[in-house]
Amino acid sequence: MDSLATVRSRPEIVLEHIPAPQRLAPWSHAVGARVAEPGEIAGEDEVEIASGRFIVLFDPAGHEAWDGTTRCVGYVSAVTDETMVDDQMFSEVAWSWLTEALVDHDAGHHSVGGTVTRTASTRFGDIAGPEHSVDVEIRASWTASDTDLDRHLDAWLEVLGNAAGLPPPGVHLINRATGGSGS
Repeated sequence: MDSLATVRSRPEIVLEHIPAPQRLAPWSHAVGARVAEPGEIAGEDEVEIASGRFIVLFDPAGHEAWDGTTRCVGYVSAVTDETMVDDQMFSEVAWSWLTEALVDHDAGHHSVGGTVTRTASTRFGDIAGPEHSVDVEIRASWTASDTDLDRHLDAWLEVLGNAAGLPPPGVHLINRATGGSGS
């Protein structure tokens, strides 16, 4: 469990400890995360483009529904491109972000389940926020078959980064307006 404290996110992702559910298991730990980008106008507040939470539930007696003692629960919500909401393959791709990240980070797991939800919203009247928004939500849970929970959190952070549209770590995008590199 201590391994969760060693995880360092990429600079675009801000992590924070959040209250964990108390009634689902004898022990729980929760981490919140958000990804923001600068406002479009200099001096404008940052705009959140993705957020989520990662929860670890531990029951030393085991839990029949989990088929184990440790259950990881992840939630990601991100603004996405309007063309994605109509692409039937997008849900499959978003789900593969999780399954591939768990494998890529050697996070031993089984009993994976969840949903991918795509929504398009139009606001009317006095409701604050952008007039149109398109979002993706990924809700998932899986049983950890190892005690290296840092690997599970790292995998979830990769999913958050993918949903936010971040480039892979170490890749710098070229600034289209100036032709220079973005940071």
